[in-house]
Amino acid sequence: MQAVPAFETNYIWVLHDEQRCAIVDPGSAAEALEFLDRHGLNLCALLLTHHHADHIGGVDELLARQRVPVWGPKDTRMPQVNHPLSEGDRAEVPELGLSFEVLETPGHTRSHIVFHDPARLLAGDTLFSAGCGRLFEGTPKQMQRSLDKLGPLADQTEVYCAHEYTRDNCRFALEVEPDNAALQEWAAEVERRRADDRITLPVRLGHERAVNPFLRTREPSVIEAANRREPGTGDDPAAVFGVIRRWKDAF
Repeated sequence: MQAVPAFETNYIWVLHDEQRCAIVDPGSAAEALEFLDRHGLNLCALLLTHHHADHIGGVDELLARQRVPVWGPKDTRMPQVNHPLSEGDRAEVPELGLSFEVLETPGHTRSHIVFHDPARLLAGDTLFSAGCGRLFEGTPKQMQRSLDKLGPLADQTEVYCAHEYTRDNCRFALEVEPDNAALQEWAAEVERRRADDRITLPVRLGHERAVNPFLRTREPSVIEAANRREPGTGDDPAAVFGVIRRWKDAF
C-alpha cells in the first residue's frame, strides 16, 4: 500500500500490484489520477469508509475515467456506492486477491465503516494514531462500542488511517497519560519523522493499544485522568471516552 497525500492532512491509500489498484477514500481526484498515471496503474475498485467530502470528493471524476465497483456504507449521501455494505459483509477485489471484512463503526459519522483483513485495517476516520475521529454524528457510547469491535484484531494488524494527525494527537495524549513510557517514545519518534517531512503511518494496532487514550478507556491511568478532568465521571468506558473526547475537542 502507498499513501498519496491530499489537501493538508489527508492520505489516499492505494493498494496495488504494480499493474492494478484499488483506492481507499479518494477525496481528491487530481492526486489519485496523477499517481495512477505516473505508475501506469489500472483502477479496479474504490473502497469508501464514509460520506465526508474529503474522502469521496474525487469519486465521480475517477468513475468518469473508468467504471469500477464502489464498495462503501449504505448511505443515501453516497449515491456512487454500487456495492453497499453492512456489518460482517465482505468487500472483494479479486484482481488483487483481496477480501476485506466490514465492521460498522458509527461515531464519527452514523454510517462509517472500516475494512479489515488479517494484515490490515483500513480505518478511515474511526481511528488515528494516538487519536480517533470527532463525533460529528454519533455519541460517546456508539464510538466506544465501535472501537471495542477492534478488540479481536491481532496486535500485528497494520492500521491505515486517513489523516496525518499523529503529532497533535500525541501532544494531547501526553496530557492524558504523561507517564506513559511507550507514548513518550512514540511522541519523540513522531517529532523526528515530521521534522523530516516523513509519514507516521501505518501503525500497528498493538502499538496503538499502548499509546492511544481512546483505546485505553479501561486503563486506570486514563480513568484517573478523566475523573480529574470531570470529577465524578466514574469508570464506565463510554463515560471515560466522552470526557477524553470533549477534552481533545477543546485542546
